[in-house]
Amino acid sequence: MNPDVIGWLASIVLLATLIRQVVTMARDPDAKGVSRWLFIGQCVASVGFVAYSAMVGNKVFVATNVAILITAIVGQSIVARRKSRHARA
Repeated sequence: MNPDVIGWLASIVLLATLIRQVVTMARDPDAKGVSRWLFIGQCVASVGFVAYSAMVGNKVFVATNVAILITAIVGQSIVARRKSRHARA
């Protein structure tokens, strides 16, 4: 079996769980329990992993880490909007 198949399957599972978490956070009206530092750390780590994965030529991890970075950015923007709305209310 091609090792990339295992990598792609693992990536799908990881991204599905991250997307589910972002959806859960999007439904939280005030997002009190969500730390901004979680997203900052995730973004910094994802950028580093994208660079590393590209340098070693691993397409599975480049794609996965770009997708993880996107989920972090989307998640942070949702939380920021929720917290802003809650602060105004």
